[in-house]
Amino acid sequence: MGAMEKIKEIEAEMARTQKNKATNYHLGTLKAKLAKLRSELLIEASGGPGGGASSEGFEVARLGDARVALIGFPSVGKSTLQCKLTGTESEAAAYEFTTLTCIPGTMHYKGSKVQVLDLPGIIEGAAHGKGRGK
Repeated sequence: MGAMEKIKEIEAEMARTQKNKATNYHLGTLKAKLAKLRSELLIEASGGPGGGASSEGFEVARLGDARVALIGFPSVGKSTLQCKLTGTESEAAAYEFTTLTCIPGTMHYKGSKVQVLDLPGIIEGAAHGKGRGK
């Protein structure tokens, strides 16, 4: 049985299950299975993990109460700001595009944890001036 058949079977079971306090757990597990199957379909459609243009990028596990991404032009101090706020070691140099992957760090603010992400250039071709009005 393929993933599409499993999805249709789960959707049919969800449709015929009454929604009440006694069936909430069952419906929740069905929704979780459905989400897992759909994500597997998306991975297969993009050519598997690490393959295809749509799967390029990075994934960072969520941590803390909030998430902040530092986005900006090269050499403006994003990595330095993240180092000062979170104590995370991030390479900073005199040349552009030092940060090549997402570097996560955690900062504590008024009793809450805030995840700070230092992102590389997010525009394809940014190293060649694309995205700066050129």
